[in-house]
Amino acid sequence: MATAPVRSSRALAQHLPSVRRATASLPAASRCQIAGTFRSRWGQQAVSVPVKPRTFSTSPARPFKTDDVLQRTSTEFSPFSVQGKTAIVTGAGSGINYVFAKQLLERNCNVLLADLALRPEAQALIDQYSAHDGRTPRAIFVKTDVVQWPDLDNVFTTADAEFGGADIVCPGAGVYEPHWSNFWHPPGTARSKDTAQPADGVGHYATLDINLTHPIRCTQLAISRWLNPSPSAPHMKATPANPKRIVHISSVAGQTPGFSTPLYQASKHAVSGLIRSLAPLDSLGIRVNGVAPGVIKTPLWTEHPEKLKMLDTNVDAWVEPEEVADAMMRCCEDEGVVGGWVLEVLKGTTRN
Repeated sequence: MATAPVRSSRALAQHLPSVRRATASLPAASRCQIAGTFRSRWGQQAVSVPVKPRTFSTSPARPFKTDDVLQRTSTEFSPFSVQGKTAIVTGAGSGINYVFAKQLLERNCNVLLADLALRPEAQALIDQYSAHDGRTPRAIFVKTDVVQWPDLDNVFTTADAEFGGADIVCPGAGVYEPHWSNFWHPPGTARSKDTAQPADGVGHYATLDINLTHPIRCTQLAISRWLNPSPSAPHMKATPANPKRIVHISSVAGQTPGFSTPLYQASKHAVSGLIRSLAPLDSLGIRVNGVAPGVIKTPLWTEHPEKLKMLDTNVDAWVEPEEVADAMMRCCEDEGVVGGWVLEVLKGTTRN
């Protein structure tokens, strides 16, 4: 058994026993090649971790190896600016993700908007930034059903073809436990579109496919490209000198129980857990963060009176989409933000 010297922050060191257990129990079908060195931007204390050589692949064409994470030895991190970069934003046809896409474009960042459709304001954004002149940022729309993995593959392939790849990935599409995929309307009942007897025998809750499985898959696709780019795109290799960003959208619901919307609560708890679990990627230059907003003034709420009944107007203050987008921009550019942090966004305040 090899021994990998690890340089870790205090927070990472606390998780090393669970890392050992997790990597030791990986099945042969998804082996991880683990050997090398962690070195964080904070700590200098060396910790030895016994590890076994293993490999892990997200797809036959584009695997990523956790030895890439463990072998990084440089502590130099380059500042990250969205200017001149390219972002993939799912769910950008409306709401928070539209506002974030708009802010990125205003800062000279190309944006691929992935959604089922565009609201008029999002279409206007595409029209405004349609020039392909090399002097201004460009916005393109790719019709995407985020529960369809081929659609997600197409998003990344299109970003590769149109922009040479993406530096920022925001899997922002989400739903607030609609009646058609709802814990209290089980599969097979009149209001549910989740089938109780799927043709292939594999059951799905659309709420979880959209809110959880889709961001997990987008994260895998991004990491696999950044850790093992194609020979034609060496500039996409993530390093501390060439950093990349993943920005998730969780929710304050991911920190509390919610009897009315248990699937939504569960999905956001899981997204926050995903973000925190991937904190060690920061040592590679891939920073994974997220925002956890309160109640946001978007069509998801304002156009659904039945959801407004859940709010207590004496307690729940509207958070403007711009406040959330500002926090998402912090996740990209603020060097004080650490990988694995989830920024809570409430009315007039943001905290980690």
